[in-house]
Amino acid sequence: MKNNRKSWLILVAVGLFTFMSTLDSSIINIALPTIAKQLKIPMNEATWSVSTYLIVVSGLLIFFGRLGDIFGKIKIFKIGTVIFTLGSLLAGINLGIYFLLFARFIQAVGAAMTMSNSFGITTESFPADKRARAMSFIGVFVSLGAVTGPGLGGLILQFLPWSYIFWINVPIGLFAMLMGEKLFPKTAKLSQTPEIDYLGTLLFFLAIISLFLGVELGQISGFDTPPVIILSVASLGLLALFIIQENKTRVPLIQLSLFKNQLFSISLTAACFIFMTNFFANIIMPFYLQSYLGWEAGFAGLILMSFPATMLIISPIGGYLGDKFNKEKITAVGIVIVVISQLGYTRLDYRSSVWLIVLLTVLNALGTTLFQSSNNALIMNSVEKQYLGVAGSINALARNLGMISGISLATIVLFMSMSKQVGRRVTDYLPNHPEYFLKAMQLAFYLSTVLAIITLCLVSFRLITSSNHKRRV
Repeated sequence: MKNNRKSWLILVAVGLFTFMSTLDSSIINIALPTIAKQLKIPMNEATWSVSTYLIVVSGLLIFFGRLGDIFGKIKIFKIGTVIFTLGSLLAGINLGIYFLLFARFIQAVGAAMTMSNSFGITTESFPADKRARAMSFIGVFVSLGAVTGPGLGGLILQFLPWSYIFWINVPIGLFAMLMGEKLFPKTAKLSQTPEIDYLGTLLFFLAIISLFLGVELGQISGFDTPPVIILSVASLGLLALFIIQENKTRVPLIQLSLFKNQLFSISLTAACFIFMTNFFANIIMPFYLQSYLGWEAGFAGLILMSFPATMLIISPIGGYLGDKFNKEKITAVGIVIVVISQLGYTRLDYRSSVWLIVLLTVLNALGTTLFQSSNNALIMNSVEKQYLGVAGSINALARNLGMISGISLATIVLFMSMSKQVGRRVTDYLPNHPEYFLKAMQLAFYLSTVLAIITLCLVSFRLITSSNHKRRV
C-alpha cells in the first residue's frame, strides 16, 4: 500500500512538470502580441519564441531519452527540471528578442529532458495493470495546463508585465524539485563511462531543424519556394544519413530494431496520425468561430476550451477502462468517435448552432482521450525495460511531428483551396468572400476525416492481429 502511494506521489511530481510545459505552450500564445509590442518587433519575429522552443525540444527528445536509459531516467528528469526552471526565470528578464530566444532555448533543453523520460518513469513506477490509469493521470495534467493557460495568461497580462507568464513556472518548478528530491529513488552510479552516439544525435537534430524550418517558411512564403524545397531535401538526406549511422554504429542512439516490433510501430504511427487529425480543428476552428461566424474572441475561446475540459474529465475514466478492458478495443472505440466528430465538422456552416459546435468538440476530445491513455500504455508495454527512455521520447516526438504536420496540412489545404477559388495566392481570411473559406474549411475537414479513418484502420489491424495471436497462444 505504501509503495502504491509513493508511485502516485512520484506521478504527481512528474505531472507537475507536464503541467508546466503544457502551460508554457498555451500561455505564451496569448502573450505574443504584447511581447511584440513591448519589444518593438514584428509579430512574425515574436513567434520565433514559440518555434525555437518546439524545434529544440523535438530535436533533443531522442538524445535525452537515450541518456535516460544509460544514466537513469530520474537523474536526467531531475536535471531537466532545474534547467527548465532556470530558463523560465531567464525568459522573464526583458533584455530583447535575442535574449528571449536564448532563454527559450534553455527552457526547451530542460523540457526535452523531462518530456523524454516522463513516460519511462511512469512505466517503471506502475505495474502493467495500472499503467493506462497512470498515463491518463498525465493526461489530466496536460489538460489542466491547456485549460489554465489562456485564462491565466489573460489575467497576468491584465495586471502584470508579460515576464510573469514565464515566472509563474518558477515556484511550481521549485515545488516539483522538492517533491522529486524527496520521492524519487536514487540513481545507481555507473561503473564505467558509456559510449554515446554523438554523430547520430547531430544528424537527427539537423534533420529536425531542417524539417521544422521548412514548414515554418512554407507557411509564410509557400511550400513551392526554393528555400523550402532545399530544406525539405536536406531533411530527407540527413534522415537517411542518420539511419545509415544507426545501422553501422556499435551503440546507436535508437535501436532501429524497435520498429520491427509491430505493436510498437503501429501504436506510434496511430499516435502521430491522431495528433495530425486534431490539429486541423486547432488551426481552422478559431477562423470559423471568429472570422466566419463573427463571434468575440473571448466567447470563441470558451467554446474551444470544451476540448481540454472534456479531456480533464474523461482522462481518469479512459485510463480505468484501458486497465480493466482490452486496450486495443478501447483505442478503436476512441478513434470511431473521432471519425464521427471529423465528419460532423464537414457539415458546419453559418446556420450551425453553438450546441452543435460544442458537441462536436466534446466528441473529438472524448475519442482522443479514450485513445491516448490506452495507446500510450501499449507503446510503453511493447518494449523492454532498457529501452523505456528511448521509447518514451519517440512517443513524445511522434506527438510533436503529428502536431506540426497537422498544422502544415491544414494550412496548405485551407489556403490553397481559397487561392484556387479566388484566382490568386491567399494567405488570410477573405472577409468579403466568406463562402470561399467555408468551402476550403469543409475540404480540409474531409482530409482530417480520411486521416482519422486511416488511424482507425491501423488500430483495427492491430486489434485483429493481437486477437489472432492470443488465440494461437
